[in-house]
Amino acid sequence: MQWTPVGSEPLPPPLPPTRVDFTGNRTEFRKLVTKGAMLELVTFGFYRFWLVTDIRRHLWTHTAVDGDAAEYTGRAKELLIGFLVALAILVPIYLAYFLIGIEFERWQGFASVPLFLAFYAFGQFAIFRARRYRLTRTVWRGVRFWMDGSGWAYSLRAMLWGLLVFLTLGLALPWREAALERYKMQHTHYGDLTGDFEGDGWTFFKRGWWLWLLSPIALLIFPLAPFLYAEFKAREWRWWLDGVRIGGVSLSSQLPHDAFYGLNWKVIGWWTLLSAAFGAYMVGGMLLVVTLSGVSAEEMFAGDNAAKSIPMVVMMVIGYFAAALAINIVMRVYLQRDLWAKVLETVEVHNIAAAADVRGSGKLAGALGEGFADGLDVAGF
Repeated sequence: MQWTPVGSEPLPPPLPPTRVDFTGNRTEFRKLVTKGAMLELVTFGFYRFWLVTDIRRHLWTHTAVDGDAAEYTGRAKELLIGFLVALAILVPIYLAYFLIGIEFERWQGFASVPLFLAFYAFGQFAIFRARRYRLTRTVWRGVRFWMDGSGWAYSLRAMLWGLLVFLTLGLALPWREAALERYKMQHTHYGDLTGDFEGDGWTFFKRGWWLWLLSPIALLIFPLAPFLYAEFKAREWRWWLDGVRIGGVSLSSQLPHDAFYGLNWKVIGWWTLLSAAFGAYMVGGMLLVVTLSGVSAEEMFAGDNAAKSIPMVVMMVIGYFAAALAINIVMRVYLQRDLWAKVLETVEVHNIAAAADVRGSGKLAGALGEGFADGLDVAGF
């Protein structure tokens, strides 16, 4: 008889990486955001909390890892309440600044500096807390993601790193991103598994240093700016995905550097087309008003007569909102849904078995951070 000592058995080969599948239908998403944008218009923007919730549910539920889709459990009413609470805090700050500016008009320019710093700090706090909210509403295989850590501690780090980026003319940006991502991931959990981030600033710098050199030129040459921005975001996404860890689970991506060229140029193309349509609409409307009113074009557009014409104002408002509505739909389709799908098709999950025996942990976070993020226009999706 032959026997093998306990502990000397050969280890089984590692399982191949798992792909991430996105099955969301583009037409369905476009109808969702079109309906939502129209309801935003008639509700003066308040429907956006329901629209954001619907968008997240669509993206989450059509994203599957190892055959199991994620679930988004957030509710629109939570976002609305969080926004109202945040507004109750932000409005007095705006009002105080306005009154100070009236009382000390000559100091108003100086007063804008502390106001900017205060809102920047609030914005970074909001980004951290909004991320906490979204994670605690994200469930996979019945286990919830969650976060701990301090939003103000994150805000202080972001401000100090931001100062360093400013002093180095942007050179310190890769190290700032690495430090902030590490703080966020080390306070991110999936059940009882703890996250980490292994990406480093030097690796990010090596991937995009030449973009920093070309950025001054891109500010002067418009066609170059979208190209550089798309290049930067693709390299940033790939760097970030390669660094994410949750317990023993890791991610990797083969996202090509030109992955977002088409998306950015499609948005620019639609923006150009819609702007031209808006211009043609306004010219046609002006000619129609002149024809129906019997007033000559010279008299109609002399001085501020056009601004006092009720038909002209009504047509301008209708055209503006229609153009804004269309651009909003285009950006959500290309820069949310299509970008999400393009990134996920390149992602591989390694050692998914490490997440097989996870115990639920953590508790739900409030939506105040999302409210601040919405009020300060730093909200993500």
